[in-house]
Amino acid sequence: MRILMLTQFYPPIIGGGAILARSLGHELASRGHDVAVATLWHEGQAEFELDQGIRVYRIRSSMRRMTWLFSDNSRQYAPPFPDPEAMLELRRVIRRERPEIIHAHNWLLYSFLPLKAWSRAKLVVTLHNYSKVCVKTTLMRREEHCEGPALAKCLNCTVQYYGLPKSIATIAGHRVMGLAERNLVDMYLAVSQSTAIENGLVDGRQPYQVIPNFIPSNAGNPQEDAEPYLSQLPAEGFLLFAGALSQQKGVDVLLRAYAGLRNAPPLVLIGYQTRDWPTMARDFPANVFVLNDWPRYAVIKAWHRSIIALAPSVGLEAFGLVVIEAMSAGRPVIASRIGGISDLVTDGETGLLIEPGDMLALRQAIELLLSNPELRRHMGQAALQKVVEFQAGTIVPRIEQVYEDLLKKNTGSEPKNNLYGEDIAIQM
Repeated sequence: MRILMLTQFYPPIIGGGAILARSLGHELASRGHDVAVATLWHEGQAEFELDQGIRVYRIRSSMRRMTWLFSDNSRQYAPPFPDPEAMLELRRVIRRERPEIIHAHNWLLYSFLPLKAWSRAKLVVTLHNYSKVCVKTTLMRREEHCEGPALAKCLNCTVQYYGLPKSIATIAGHRVMGLAERNLVDMYLAVSQSTAIENGLVDGRQPYQVIPNFIPSNAGNPQEDAEPYLSQLPAEGFLLFAGALSQQKGVDVLLRAYAGLRNAPPLVLIGYQTRDWPTMARDFPANVFVLNDWPRYAVIKAWHRSIIALAPSVGLEAFGLVVIEAMSAGRPVIASRIGGISDLVTDGETGLLIEPGDMLALRQAIELLLSNPELRRHMGQAALQKVVEFQAGTIVPRIEQVYEDLLKKNTGSEPKNNLYGEDIAIQM
């Protein structure tokens, strides 16, 4: 089967969607599929490379030339409308790869939609967040759960986030392309029941399945040497948070909770800094280690050296990839009872669930597990049993079945070699 992944980020750029697109690509390639990836080019990256059997095309975009649009120039985002240059680049990649399945993971989707009919490929879209209904993708308004989009409300919410001109363009583009998307996506894959509900799939008419994220089959045995990263960790057991260093992930709540602990082991934060970080870092408790921009394989090794995993998000988490990574290391998880995290952590069995933003409850949960090593061990064992549900061998065959079912519905003939006309060489 010929498969093309679309993702705005791809490693070494960090992000949940990027990690999952790469992991899925590797798993599919190991199962004999022909896999390629199209992603946005970032400064200093090769335009084409081979990544363990995956052909990776890094494409240019018109938005990339407008550096003033981005608060962080190290992370270039796809807009919620067709980017002219990205669309042309995608056309060249599709003409070369001739995919049967195109699997999109975020807003790079919108630069493909005008090419959908021409490509004759089936389109699968994984929803890793709430981007189908929310232009901020978080479905959070004034630090609370938003009940759904409305023009005036969305404009008011995003203007401080994007600025007025970008807000208008983003909301308008998102609404127009949303209409096209409804008619062109062949199957949505929601990573949790929360993601399906909040994106309007459950009560809608669009085809979808809930298929969670997964732990790659090689996650515990990376080819790369993690020791240069692991040498930065504290020698003794430590509490570990991994993810974006942002208020949405509850990092400020975690720091306040940790500051009130007595004789606590070190707290390690592994992630990347966001616009929230300078404010949170002003009042920093002692014995906190901040480690930036680690690769995933090193983070997974760090889970094995930790004693408790922390995921205190206040934002509406779609899934919680770090939660299953920690569980795969046999670590109990203290997490917020919010979004897709509730599908992963069984309160009192594999960890403890607290109300989002409740600093006191978070502190008490940490104190409980620190004072009870036997409870930690019991929860860690239960986590290892639970995480089997999220291993690649369980999840990836379900995604393959989606592809196969869609291709069976294709009433047209098998694509011919000249389907896209003569090949146009791609400069690499």
